[in-house]
Amino acid sequence: MHPPKAKTVPHQITAHGHTRVDNFYWLRDKDNPEVQEYLRSENDFANHLLQHTETLQQQLFEEIKARIPQTDDSVPFQFDNYFYYSRIENGQNYPVFCRKKHHLDAQEEILLNVNQLAEGHTYYSVGMYEVSADENLLAFAVDTAGDSVYTVYFKDLQSNSLLPDVLHNVCFFTWSNNNQTLYYTAFDRALRPYKVLKHTLGTLQKSDVLIFHEKNRRFACMAYRTQSKDYILIDTESSTTSEVWYFSASGQNDRPQLFQRRKRNMEYSIDHFGNHFYILTNYKAPNFRLMRTLVQQTGIENWEEVIPHRKNVLLEDFHIFSDFLVLEERSNGLPQIRVKGWHTDADYYLPFSDATYVASVGDNYLYHTHLLRYVYTSLHTPTSVYDFNMETRQQTLLKQYEVNGNFNPANYHTEYLFVKSENDKFKIPVSLVYRKDLFKKDGSNPMLLYAYGAYGLSSEPYFSYSMLSLIDRGFVYAIAHVRGGEEMGRHWYEQGKLLKKHNSFSDFADCAQYFINQNYTNPSKMVFEGGSAGGLLVASVINHYPNLCAAAILQVPFVDVLTTMLDEELPLTIGEYDEWGNPKVQKYYNYMLSYSPYDNIKPQHYPHLLITTGLNDANVQYWEPVKYVAKLRQHKQDNNLLLLKIDMESGHQGASGRYDSYKESALEFAFILHALHLT
Repeated sequence: MHPPKAKTVPHQITAHGHTRVDNFYWLRDKDNPEVQEYLRSENDFANHLLQHTETLQQQLFEEIKARIPQTDDSVPFQFDNYFYYSRIENGQNYPVFCRKKHHLDAQEEILLNVNQLAEGHTYYSVGMYEVSADENLLAFAVDTAGDSVYTVYFKDLQSNSLLPDVLHNVCFFTWSNNNQTLYYTAFDRALRPYKVLKHTLGTLQKSDVLIFHEKNRRFACMAYRTQSKDYILIDTESSTTSEVWYFSASGQNDRPQLFQRRKRNMEYSIDHFGNHFYILTNYKAPNFRLMRTLVQQTGIENWEEVIPHRKNVLLEDFHIFSDFLVLEERSNGLPQIRVKGWHTDADYYLPFSDATYVASVGDNYLYHTHLLRYVYTSLHTPTSVYDFNMETRQQTLLKQYEVNGNFNPANYHTEYLFVKSENDKFKIPVSLVYRKDLFKKDGSNPMLLYAYGAYGLSSEPYFSYSMLSLIDRGFVYAIAHVRGGEEMGRHWYEQGKLLKKHNSFSDFADCAQYFINQNYTNPSKMVFEGGSAGGLLVASVINHYPNLCAAAILQVPFVDVLTTMLDEELPLTIGEYDEWGNPKVQKYYNYMLSYSPYDNIKPQHYPHLLITTGLNDANVQYWEPVKYVAKLRQHKQDNNLLLLKIDMESGHQGASGRYDSYKESALEFAFILHALHLT
């Protein structure tokens, strides 16, 4: 079977006196029957070339499925008068959301059985749900296309019936305290959350009242309730600047009041406790600090410092209890949970033993408690939920999620190491895991190297049930915490964006070369993986260093950077200017042109490639990876695999059901094993 060949229809794109010719621009029209036919041909071709791995795919699927308890419950958390939790049952794709009143021995009430709701849908996702203040009504958001545009339904939990109210085009929502009013954020045509509206139960959506309108196209807004439940907050923010408005959550006086006017490159977020608002901000504090101000005096001139800025510690979040303040920090790339007493001199960090790990504050909705719920996991430690007594400093393990079979954490070794950049100016942190009895450090082990490196998002070393299928076959799994993330503080992010984006790519290449030099693996056993902005990273690296790896997986990759950032009508474009730059300014145009993967495809050898996308992806439009593959087919000078898998029903997050997700992992792993001749 021959690879699909997309027709060429030259399309000129001119900016700053420079013209690019895009031969595959026509693939943007997904309603065009020729486009649909081409997408089907790519899927057929990928299926054909992977047909001989179907037995292996099934084996991998069964392996993954066998490790994960097919019937399981989440750890219940208390919110007002109920304990809330979810459970999933054998053979079911989706969770069942439940609660019990006052105590865990009470009769179970089913809030939502997503399996029943999803019947007849190929994609179904409940994005969020929230109960009303009296806990008798449930609002829940549903996406049936994969584009993260939600429809909100309402359920009477006493009669167990749906109300006639339905809200379309919703991003986020929150209840007022009067049990009749919902505030929600709506999208504009570019899928930017730009308006907050007020819906009163029993009325039509067209009569909903506008509460807030963000007219600046670089900003997006959302409404939510403070933990005290006294205020509704409207956060409106770009990637570098934020502004908050607030009003009473009573549902009566909902005219927003400005907390502090936006200032370029100043970020802040707030919460309420007692007579004060508490403010997490980077105002004169690149790594953020905690401040507070009286409720009646919210201007910046009234803010007083609670936790000062520290050069080597990133303050990520805070949580207020009646007797304690809990801080989520990051130091030397690793998360920390710090506890400070309000009325005592207590000030300490929770101890964590693994070399690299994830620790985060969990569901805590009670003020007057000494118990802190937190979640811990690492590359070889399954997700574990704890209650920690902040007064006695004793903790209780509530649940460690099971791994069926013969899994033993002692069989695995994790490392947290620092790789010197090529110019010796930076040390790049890397988290990795391997099986002790299979690791040789003679260059013979295969390695999967992953990175993201954008938006200041830290790549966390979570435990993965599915990844064990590679690790137990001798793979080293590594996460490169490259610049563009925020692992090492705010400067780490600033050094990997805008006109410094090449640093993300060079960091990743330096890490790959380090592991080759140190005999963790060799180029013929190296596999790269990245998704979305991480797919951009991997695609850029293989354009410049095609011999560093044998295979790569690009999941929903952002590969047509320049064309997308020139198109203001696309979702996210204008809001992304602070991350990538505005190419209508020539210096940003030239810089993007230097790394945009689609524009830098060369007549050279490329590794084996598997690229995935979703037809309904609103974050990275499907045509970016499709065009990328079409152009690669024209230019690459090798016989390596080039496969494109298009999910015709989903979006940026992939399949919605857990079994479909297992199958996606199984296919990717089968591709890797086939490409490395390990089948």
